[in-house]
Amino acid sequence: MSDRQKGENIMDIAQMNRAVIEQFRAGGPIDGMDRNTLLLLTTVGRKSGQAHTTPLMFHRDDDRLLTIGGNLGAPTDPHWYLNVVAEPKVTVEVDDDSWAAIATPLSGADRAAVWTMLEETYPALAEQWRAVERTIPVVALTKI
Repeated sequence: MSDRQKGENIMDIAQMNRAVIEQFRAGGPIDGMDRNTLLLLTTVGRKSGQAHTTPLMFHRDDDRLLTIGGNLGAPTDPHWYLNVVAEPKVTVEVDDDSWAAIATPLSGADRAAVWTMLEETYPALAEQWRAVERTIPVVALTKI
């Protein structure tokens, strides 16, 4: 992929994310997505210090929400993940509710158990995840 194509792809994703965020906040349907499994995560940019909002798929796990840093199969972790590693205090929007949360990257036995559960729950996505050569981060979002 040329640098120009990479730049265009990044612009397409940014434009798509802006549309999803707008549709999510308007409360109506979201083109091509299931509102019931979508959240908006607002992080503080580790370099810019500015707020960044990213739409993410999530899974409810008792009192926490789980999301993964698949980054559409890219070889690097997504920016939102790097931001939560630097500053774990985030804002989560689900349905019509918004709250402060702590983002905790899972590791060890907790990550292994959650990863197995996610693979069993979402087999089509698990197939895509297996093609990624890095360890995909799993993050728990817990309401403060």
